[in-house]
Amino acid sequence: MKHKPRIMFQVFLPLLVTASVMIPIASADYSERPEVQQFISELSASDDFDAQALIGVFREARYKQSIIDAISRPAERVLKWDGYQDIFLTDRRLRQGIAFEATHRELFAKAERRWGVDRWTILAILGVETSYGRNKGSYRVIDALSTLAFDYPPRSKFFKKELRELFILAREQDKSVVDLLGSYAGAMGYGQFIPSSYRAYAVDFNGDAFIDIWDEPADAIASIANYLSVHGWKPSKPVLREVASIKDLSPALLNKQLKPHLSVAALIEGGLDPALLSDVESDVLLNPLKFEGKAGPEYWLGYPNFYVITRYNHSRLYAMAIYQLSEQLRKGGTQ
Repeated sequence: MKHKPRIMFQVFLPLLVTASVMIPIASADYSERPEVQQFISELSASDDFDAQALIGVFREARYKQSIIDAISRPAERVLKWDGYQDIFLTDRRLRQGIAFEATHRELFAKAERRWGVDRWTILAILGVETSYGRNKGSYRVIDALSTLAFDYPPRSKFFKKELRELFILAREQDKSVVDLLGSYAGAMGYGQFIPSSYRAYAVDFNGDAFIDIWDEPADAIASIANYLSVHGWKPSKPVLREVASIKDLSPALLNKQLKPHLSVAALIEGGLDPALLSDVESDVLLNPLKFEGKAGPEYWLGYPNFYVITRYNHSRLYAMAIYQLSEQLRKGGTQ
C-alpha cells in the first residue's frame, strides 16, 4: 500500500537526567535554545511544518558527547593505508560478503542490468559501511544531527541542512523522525545514506512504493547502484591500476586531488614511463596516487571510477578499501 506523506512526530516527556550523566546544561533541552528556536521558525516557514510539533521533537533530542568524540577523530584522518586496511579487509568481512551476494544474487544481477554498476563494488560498499547490514548504527538520527548541527561549530551549517532534510524525509516516507536510527553522523540503513542522499538517490526496487534502505536489501542495493550511476560510474571500466613504481613522476603530481586530472600525455611529460600507459586510451584522465602500505609505498593510477567511489565518501583510503574488498569478493564469489 502506498504511504501518504505526512508528519509523524512522536513526542515524549523528556528523559530525566541524573547526576551521573554528563550532559552540558545548554544542550539538555534543545527546544529552549535560541538557535534551535530560530531553526524551528525557519523550517516552519520554508517547509510548512507545525512549530509545536518541532518543539516537541527537540525536547526529546539529546546531546551525545560520544558523537562529538567520534566525528573529531575519524579513521580517515588518523590512519595511513597500512592501518586503515586492517579495519575493512578481513577474512570475516570477505566470508560474509560472499554469502550475502549468493543470497541476493538475482537482485545484484537486476541492479547491474539497470544501472551498469559492478555488483562487487556495490557489495563492498555494503560490507565497509555496515558489514552487510549487521551494523547500521544505534544512534537516534535526531540526536546525532541535533548534536552536530548545534554543538559542532566546524560543520554546523552542513548538519543543519541535513537536519532539515531529515524532517522532510520523515514526512515523505511516513516515518517517525525520533525513531530513525543511524550512525554518529546521521547516516542510515544498509548503505549509510545521510538524509539528503536518501532523498536524492535512494530508490524503491521491490515495487512496494516505499524506499526502505533500513530493512530491504533490494532497495539498499539499488540505491547504491543509482548513487554511483548518477555520479558518473562507467560500466565495465577499470577503477585502479597498480604500478610497480612511479618514482620518476614528479612528487608534486601525487595525491593532489581526488578527481582524475592528468592525461596520458601529461603523465608521460611528468616523468612516467610510457610503457605503463601503452594500453590506456589517450582521452582518459588519470590520478597518480601513493599509499603507505605494509611493505612500503604503493603506487596506483586512479581512473574515473575511483573518483566516483570517493563521491560516496570523500577519502582515497575509503575508496581504496572499497576497491580492494571488491576484488577479493569478486575472486571469492566466482570460484
